[in-house]
Amino acid sequence: MTTSAATAAAILEQYTAHLEEPSPPPLEEPWAVQSLADGAAGISLLHIETARRFGGSWRSAHRWITSAASGPISAADQTGLFLGAPAVGFVLSTVPPTYQHLYASARATLHQHITGLANRRVDAALARIDRGDLPAFAEYDLFYGLTGIGAYLLRTEPEGPALERILRYLVALTRPLAPADRGLPGWWVGHDPARGTSPHFPGGHGNFGTAHGITGPLLLLAQALRRGITVPGHRDAMFTICAQLDAWCQHRDFGPSWPEHISRRDLDRGRPHHDAPARPSWCYGTTGIARAGQLAGIALRSPTLQTFYEDALYRALTDPAQLAQIADNGLCHGWAGIYQTAHRAAADALDPRLSTLPDRLGDALAESRHSGTPSAPGLINGAAGTALALTTLASRRPPSTGWDACLLIN
Repeated sequence: MTTSAATAAAILEQYTAHLEEPSPPPLEEPWAVQSLADGAAGISLLHIETARRFGGSWRSAHRWITSAASGPISAADQTGLFLGAPAVGFVLSTVPPTYQHLYASARATLHQHITGLANRRVDAALARIDRGDLPAFAEYDLFYGLTGIGAYLLRTEPEGPALERILRYLVALTRPLAPADRGLPGWWVGHDPARGTSPHFPGGHGNFGTAHGITGPLLLLAQALRRGITVPGHRDAMFTICAQLDAWCQHRDFGPSWPEHISRRDLDRGRPHHDAPARPSWCYGTTGIARAGQLAGIALRSPTLQTFYEDALYRALTDPAQLAQIADNGLCHGWAGIYQTAHRAAADALDPRLSTLPDRLGDALAESRHSGTPSAPGLINGAAGTALALTTLASRRPPSTGWDACLLIN
């Protein structure tokens, strides 16, 4: 038996009751409210979605938006989709037409700063490529890098020159890092998975995840191409990323899976150091990778590619051993992100089996509430993200605001 809309709505009400009023910004970290991951900016998305979908008062959404923009908003070179001006700009892009006039001036000012930020960061990234240096996650990833800024621009100015420059940069990122005898793909980073140095990752590592790895750029390239936005080398770059994913795919009885990351030693010997499947999360696991591959197949008009990744998604999300690794109900690596991604994938699927996933996973998401409301209030690992997935479950419809574009799954 699947979870009823009424049951999901009741669970959603429990979550939103914990997020009714914003707290004052912490004095020691006033910028924290500008975080899409943990702060008021991300929590605003919940109140915007519920006001638009269920017709409630706008006051709560406005209070959270005001809290997110309560101080000087940073457009420093370290900011990205999940912190600072791009985060607040993304929030304002989800405001329904009825209320957009309240924020029109702020949106215009923020957008100007975000496009300037995008251009500065593309300049720095291309200069780094010319030097032949290794990148860091923060250059290109979805959370803080150019992929995330590109996700904002795809939503707000898809035909603009700033997005075009980011897409051209991502094409360059897929080319081997010069000099060619280094044997490294262009997205290989110079640090370990924790952004530090480790004896387990001498020479850095290659990351396959959606949040911080090469799957994020594949998602942005696919989403752009699907909308008819393309740059020279666009398709070739997508095929290159898919070839990398294919080269490191592990085929087992439970279906295809991918390592979260590989070391230089793994690269040299041609196999990952850990070949058991990771948890099938949005951020690093098969769920996020399979959605990216599905969208790449759709954008490239390759049914073969699309159905391969749809099969991978179905098999991962019906494998008890893999599902047993899910330990929380958040968006990043828990049930909320898995459910939301599967809901989007099912709507696009050629494989009819994917239509059964939202009900199955909706039950799992609803049951996960017994572990208690998350102590963290934020979007990516907290109550706001879980509640947003519950709005989809309660209505059996995709988001009315498109909030999950910050995950690049739609």
